[in-house]
Formats: sequence, C-alpha cells, structure tokens
Amino acid sequence: MSLQAKAQQIGTALYEALGANVYHYFRPTGQIPACVWQESGEDNSFHSGNHKTEQAIRGTVDYYTQAEFDTNADTIQATLDGLGAAWWLESVQYEEDTKIIHYEWGFVVTAERG
Repeated sequence: MSLQAKAQQIGTALYEALGANVYHYFRPTGQIPACVWQESGEDNSFHSGNHKTEQAIRGTVDYYTQAEFDTNADTIQATLDGLGAAWWLESVQYEEDTKIIHYEWGFVVTAERG
C-alpha cells in the first residue's frame, strides 16, 4: 500500500464518520467544530533483505469544539479503532482565550483498512 493511500484512509474514514468539517493539515479560521488530520512522518517500519517490507505512518487528529462532552470525540476514537490503527489520546485542552476544547490523538497506520 502506498504512502498516500495509508494517509488518505484516515481522512476518508473521518469524513465518513463526521461528515463536513474534516480538514487535512489546517482548520479554516472560525470553523468550529472542526476535525483536522495530518500525517507527520514514519514510525517504526520493518525492513528485510535491504528493503522496506512494511511502512508505518504516524500522524495526528485534532478536534476543536465548544461543546462540553462532545460525542464526536467518541466517534473519532471508534473510527480509528475501525481502521485497525494504533492510536492514543495525546491531550485534551481548554483554550481559555478562544473558549475551544481541543482534543488531540496520535495514530500509526500500517495497512489499508479491511
């Protein structure tokens, strides 16, 4: 599976789960709620016979909301589970100046969802 296919499956799955307001790399100014995903590099991949046999792609998913206990946070986690991706909740922060709750997940994906 190509690098692009591994990365794009995250965005496609998030869009299917959340509908609109899913973006790659950036959140348009003032867009709340919003889900932003991005690939950030390679994780622990496997090599054999002097070539890469499996590439793991690392990235983040950020979700911005003003709703306390927004159920989309659970939807995002279920979506990552459904992909078979390794993931973890990196942080949840309340941004006082904007009154936005910011969730951040890290993920690693190695294969196409099945």
